[in-house]
Amino acid sequence: MTTSFLPEPPPAAEVRTAAAGHRTTVLIGTDTYPPDVNGAAYFTARLARGLVRRGVAVHVVCASPDGRPHVVERGGVVEHRLRSMSSLVHDSVRLALPLGVRGHLDRLLERLRPDAVHIQNHFLIGRMLASAARAHGVPVVATNHFMPENLFDYVHVPGSLRPYAARMAWRDLGAVLSRVDHVTTPTPAAARLLWEQGFTRPVEPVSCGIDLARFRPVEGGEEQRERIRARLGVPDRTTVVFVGRLDEEKRADELIRAVARTEADVQLVLAGHGAYRRRLEDLAASEGVADRVVFLGFVAHEDLPDVYRAADVFAIAGIAELQSIATLEAMASGLPVVAADAMALPHLVEEGANGFLYPPGSPEALAARLDEVVADEARRRAMGAHSREMASAHRLEDSLARFERIYREAAAEGVSLPVGGFAVSR
Repeated sequence: MTTSFLPEPPPAAEVRTAAAGHRTTVLIGTDTYPPDVNGAAYFTARLARGLVRRGVAVHVVCASPDGRPHVVERGGVVEHRLRSMSSLVHDSVRLALPLGVRGHLDRLLERLRPDAVHIQNHFLIGRMLASAARAHGVPVVATNHFMPENLFDYVHVPGSLRPYAARMAWRDLGAVLSRVDHVTTPTPAAARLLWEQGFTRPVEPVSCGIDLARFRPVEGGEEQRERIRARLGVPDRTTVVFVGRLDEEKRADELIRAVARTEADVQLVLAGHGAYRRRLEDLAASEGVADRVVFLGFVAHEDLPDVYRAADVFAIAGIAELQSIATLEAMASGLPVVAADAMALPHLVEEGANGFLYPPGSPEALAARLDEVVADEARRRAMGAHSREMASAHRLEDSLARFERIYREAAAEGVSLPVGGFAVSR
């Protein structure tokens, strides 16, 4: 007798028809998905919902937010939530329990017969789904959002062991990605990073994309900005904003130290929550700027565009960003950007045109750049307009269209299946 630890997947919502009228079906596998709060989760949700708008049948396999396995449809996306447990290292991320998952994935693939599988992580669900898809002759697309530096703080890897742990993590990632049919990353810098770590397969940069209609500059001038600030509980003064998790790798402490060193009378608004909030509050007090640092906490989805519209400039200090969706949102909202000169952030900054880069770890340099941006209102507005223009090269619809083509191309090419030690085409 077999005990089922997971709900049986429902029958496919559509009937597969002849090629001329075929509706593309994709099964997305991810270890993190909303209500998880992180860039990979948000990207995956936007991808899934955007594909549905384009007529794609989308199913997502992910961990249950409350531990209970279930299937639910939200916004046209069918979510197959797997039994889960706390990750113990992050309060908003849960881990799927491996027991019974492979059999569930096999049944799901049999019922849906997707054109492609798209994995967003290489940890538990992505790894198992990629293996199951290969066994079923379904092509696998993988998008890499991972850098070891974004994980070390959560799992408390000692500094002395991090270089060794990073090599192991990259090797493991490469082993998983080497067995898929198509690999994407958000930026050329992220693709180059994979190659530098020894990955030899082609890697295609595909931007995470940004909704230019949702994120747009404030309308109604300074009066409207004042009303938005009042609604958010933000004092009406020149505002630097950062949107993201308040965790160690985001280095928001650098932003606070910079505000304490600016010559201009600016305030810092931090939108997001995380394990480091209390430390950051203490730091603001010790730096003497507690009255100039506003902690908004978690911001609801519908309010997020107004957080950018309440600001005059966006600042980001992280050094492990493979693209930075928040920076794209700020640019689309017409904000100048001051960013750490690290990883993929330089791709989003044209020095002196839409903002500035600064050497990571130097709050003094960051403060000087912020002063330069806010000193000249006309220049600041011109920088913001150029940010908006640059963001237009990252239209969400363009990214969705490319992923849809990737699925179709992968399905048309087929996959090589190991049979008795030989490879045959599907």
